[in-house]
Amino acid sequence: MENSIVKSQAYGKDRVRVVRVVRHQDGWQEIADYWVCCLLSGEQFETSYTKGDNKLVVATDSQKNTVYYLAKTLPAEKVMVPEVFASEVASFMVKKYAHVTSCQVKVTTKPWERMKFDDKAHAHSFYREGKETRWTEAVVTKTSPPSAASLTTIINSGFYDLEVLKTTNSSFVDFWRDELTTLPDMPDRLLSTKVLCQWTFVSTDLDTLQQQPFDAIFAGAKRNTLDAFANDPRAWVHASVQSTLYIMADRILNDFAAVDDVYYALPNIHYFPFDLSKFGLKNTQTDAEVYMPIADPSGLITATISRPSKGKF
Repeated sequence: MENSIVKSQAYGKDRVRVVRVVRHQDGWQEIADYWVCCLLSGEQFETSYTKGDNKLVVATDSQKNTVYYLAKTLPAEKVMVPEVFASEVASFMVKKYAHVTSCQVKVTTKPWERMKFDDKAHAHSFYREGKETRWTEAVVTKTSPPSAASLTTIINSGFYDLEVLKTTNSSFVDFWRDELTTLPDMPDRLLSTKVLCQWTFVSTDLDTLQQQPFDAIFAGAKRNTLDAFANDPRAWVHASVQSTLYIMADRILNDFAAVDDVYYALPNIHYFPFDLSKFGLKNTQTDAEVYMPIADPSGLITATISRPSKGKF
């Protein structure tokens, strides 16, 4: 006899590739290039797992079609911003299907940069620059299912694989020492990391939430990340990865009141001075000029930074 229960479930379509082009009458064109994942959940889907009953299952192919349908029929301004498009797809699903309690839509993009010639932006030609990836995830949930009259929307946005390195103004000293410690104090060192940054918005008013300047917040989060890493003097005085992370997040929260909290994951990609003493050469501490990158293992520093009391819209 089957006694197990479904503790949680969600299903849908992943890696839906969709490109939307906006063509203006003056010849100016814009492009959005997305990977979309759409997942549906609701108690009434449980029988599809436990009984093989598919009567209420919205086919994943239908979910794929919905992404393309909305990319075409929504106004351009609701497609070209990842956060807005993700929340539109998610809210469409929970409103259309009474048995869908929650929809989670993740949109990933590697933006196209507009080409420039003689400092003039080209009307319809683009290129890709940088390895970092922008992403957003909107989760729209019915407050009192099956009614869609009241919805809660949570949007997580961010970027990952932003690789940074600086050759000075980072240290790691005065840490805990015991019989298992072999690492010496490092008053100055190379610091490199591959940044994952995520920030969160929460609202029960989707229309108000969609008015947030998501593109400006993304650009500001990236700018603050880079500026704190390279230029903020607080990151020089307290130059550990932990303190640098806190400064990055604090600056984002100070600049953007709509952001509820900021999460960072910073792997510490090590560059150790190579021991050249066997060749009669000094290459340690202030004499260090030649380094050996160590991919594994790496340190990993994470934290979620929030306001003392979170405000909502």
